[in-house]
This record gives sequence, structure tokens and C-alpha cells, in this order.
Amino acid sequence: MARKLAAGNWKMNGTGASLGELEALVSEGVPQGVEVLICPPAPLLTRAAALAGDIAIGGQDCHAAVSGAHTGDVSAIMLKDAGASYVILGHSERRADHGESDAVVRAKAEAAAGAGLQAVVCIGETLDEREAGQTLQVVETQLTGSLPDTASASNTVVAYEPVWAIGTGKVPTLEQIGEVHSALRAALVARFGAAGGDIPLLYGGSVKAGNAADIFAVPNVDGALVGGASLKAADFRPIISALAATVAE
Repeated sequence: MARKLAAGNWKMNGTGASLGELEALVSEGVPQGVEVLICPPAPLLTRAAALAGDIAIGGQDCHAAVSGAHTGDVSAIMLKDAGASYVILGHSERRADHGESDAVVRAKAEAAAGAGLQAVVCIGETLDEREAGQTLQVVETQLTGSLPDTASASNTVVAYEPVWAIGTGKVPTLEQIGEVHSALRAALVARFGAAGGDIPLLYGGSVKAGNAADIFAVPNVDGALVGGASLKAADFRPIISALAATVAE
């Protein structure tokens, strides 16, 4: 059975003062049976790791190379050295803004595993693809192309984030979320065998306190990758609590 993970992606938001929100989460503790992850901007990683306690810290991207002439990029081993244990890869904003292909994401995931990081690999369809009835084809193609053959529950998390729902306030119906997560689970099991049943599947896209419990009740949803609602402890804590409630049931 896949573990439960509530992951917060701060994106390009936050300065040192924002670490008070992380401290607030730490002070309240991590509920039994779930993991909590915060992915702050790279300049905050080392300071965040020093404050994190039982909360995991992750990067928002890494380069596929270990080192080299890649000005402005950060390698997986650098993230590990800074105190990270996870890294988000293939987020739709990276795919759109930086032209990252499935092959690029796969190479980064291989680098992350090599450095001892867990990769949170993001996939998701655009609104045009959804309306054209191509959702399952798109996400299954991205899943196949973005995950290395060495992917396992110990080094990989998959996050389904419909592009049209990220930061828009729009959320797919629970039936639509369930359809995609069930298809992804089947694809993981088909490729990796029984071990594919243990790779966590997160949902992302306008997750907030008001809808988290309903989303977490959908089969094969093992947690969430949360954007804006993770920036404030008061907003993220109810999401974490909703996930913890599924473990207690």
C-alpha cells in the first residue's frame, strides 16, 4: 500500500521571513501515518532543512548532470548536500516555460535517484487535451516517458496535476480524478509489477482545506502536491489533517 504524502510547492515565493511558516508547521508536529514535504525556493533550502524537524525538504528542480558548465542550474547532489531528500521534476510550469520533454524529466529522475533523492514526477493534461478526450493518452504517455526503469516506491512519487486546474481554482470532478488515478495505478502495475502498487500517486491542482477530504477519499489518491495553500501553515495544516484522517479510518 502506498504511503501518504502531503507535499507543498512554494514555487518562486518566499524569503527568509517565510520560514516562520515552516517553523509553525514543525511546532504542530506531523500526524502519525503521513509524511509532510515542503519544497521552498533553492536559496532557502539549507535554512529550511535546519528548521524542518520531522518535515522533509525538497528542491523544485535539478539538472540531469552531476556538475558542469550549466550556469544557474542546480544538480541533484547539490540539493542532497543542502539537506533535501526530495525534488519535484517535470512540473507543468517547467515543461511549458523551459520546454522540458519527457526524456529530459526522465534523465533528471535518474540523476535524482543517483543522488539519493526521491523524485516527485509531475504529469498532466492541458484544457485543450482534456476537451479533446485525450487525457488518459496524454498522462500515460508522460508517465511512460518520464519514469526511469529503476523507478520504485523508495525513489519515486507521481503527481497528477491537470494543467488547467493549477492555480485557477478549477478542480476536476472526483470522478475525473478517480479515472486518471486508476489508469495511472494500472499503468504502474503493468510496468513495475506489484511494486507499482506502492508508488504514491498525488493529486495536485487547486487543493485546499475545503476540498482536500473529498479528494483524499478517491481511490488511488495517496496525497497531494499543493501550491498556494502550502505557503501558510494555517492553510496547509487542514490539508495535512485531512490526509491523516484517511489513515485513521
